[in-house]
Amino acid sequence: MYRVESVAERQTLADLGRSKSLGRDLALIVGFSLFVALTAQIAIPLPWTPVPITGQTLGVLLTGAILGPRRGALAILLYLVEGLAGMPVFAGMTSGMVKLLGPTGGYLMALPVAATLVGWLAQRGWDRRIPTALAMFGLGNLIIYAIGASWLNIYKDTFGQISVMWAGVYPFLLGDALKIVVAALVLPGAWALFGRNER
Repeated sequence: MYRVESVAERQTLADLGRSKSLGRDLALIVGFSLFVALTAQIAIPLPWTPVPITGQTLGVLLTGAILGPRRGALAILLYLVEGLAGMPVFAGMTSGMVKLLGPTGGYLMALPVAATLVGWLAQRGWDRRIPTALAMFGLGNLIIYAIGASWLNIYKDTFGQISVMWAGVYPFLLGDALKIVVAALVLPGAWALFGRNER
């Protein structure tokens, strides 16, 4: 039998508390774009690949889950615009079109897509239990890998004989798994704290 979703089932954490307003939405979008910029500065370069280890993916996944698909995507798009405009918000305090068109550009282009998917799933309650939160963040991360590594493949001749998977996926699996676990613990915990767990 078809079940109509309640309003509560379509909420994210950002929808709790105060009533919605355009000003509040804009503040959340700007604030989370800066949050992602901060997480991007947690960066560890690797000598064999142009792709660094960063905290950026954690920031993006949490942004999508907390803000939902529309605001989450807008926050990440604003982050990209900030970088293209010359603000040092990309990993290593870099910026500019060269980053978007360079070897790591695919990872940057994947970020709003990942935030949208995670936000869409969060609206449907995937962020309220640890198993579904793990799956939600895992899917978001998979999108980043798929788009990022596909773009990186265009530049495979620029970083030696190493495979694209070793340049853009394998070195990051453990760290990203840890980030996913952290995010999957934080979100259901936040829902429990606010007393809004799904029955």
